[in-house]
Amino acid sequence: MSQRKIVIEPDPILRKKSEMLETVDDELRALLDDMLETMYDAPGIGLAAVQVGILKRLIVIDISKDKEKKNPLFLINPEIISSSKKTSVHEEGCLSLPGHFAEIERPAECQIKFIDYNGKEKKLKADGLLATCIQHEVDHLNGILFIDYLSKLKKDMIVKKLIKHKKELDKVIL
Repeated sequence: MSQRKIVIEPDPILRKKSEMLETVDDELRALLDDMLETMYDAPGIGLAAVQVGILKRLIVIDISKDKEKKNPLFLINPEIISSSKKTSVHEEGCLSLPGHFAEIERPAECQIKFIDYNGKEKKLKADGLLATCIQHEVDHLNGILFIDYLSKLKKDMIVKKLIKHKKELDKVIL
């Protein structure tokens, strides 16, 4: 396992739609393991492959609070098949938008179908933080960021700060 570099907004790859996967093999599982290690190290609770520069429909999630008992969820080709009319609001952040958070309203519950780590088709009903995290990460696979749910003014302010932050990181220190 190895860590991957997380892509930071504004990077055009974050706005591209990710592609479906045909097979689950050892190479794909190694990528999922790398993504999980990257997410834990960041630290975060969800990571889509596009956030490490790979346009494939892959997500890793772990919302467990206990550092000792990890409970990773691997989603290959996830598809939201239903969402509740009832909504909830969670404060969201994103590893691709470091240091920025906003309250986002989303469906309180969702049901997804996906392929798991071992190549088995599965369905999952989610609510609460897990439902929010799944929807946030599936948005990534479709080129959508949580800031897209904000007003144009708030979104523009965040992007300007990220551009400035990126320029500071790119400076060479002698």
